[in-house]
Amino acid sequence: MKKTYKIEVDCANCANEMEEAAKKTEGVKSASVNFMTLKMKVEFEDGADEKEVMARVLKNCKKVEDDCEIFFD
Repeated sequence: MKKTYKIEVDCANCANEMEEAAKKTEGVKSASVNFMTLKMKVEFEDGADEKEVMARVLKNCKKVEDDCEIFFD
C-alpha cells in the first residue's frame, strides 16, 4: 500500500534527512520526500499497520529534525 502525507519542514536538507529516517523505519518498503510540494510518499511493507508505522516514522524523523511535522489524514 502507498500513501501520501502532507509534511512541514524548514529546508531541503532537512527534508532529505526526513526521507532517510523514514526509509530506515520498520514497516516502510520505500519513502520519498518532496520539499517543493511538502509531501512524503510512503510505501508500506505487506501486512504493516499504517498507523503504527507512521507513528514510528514521525518519531524517527523528529530525531533528525525536531521541528518537522507529518499530517495524518
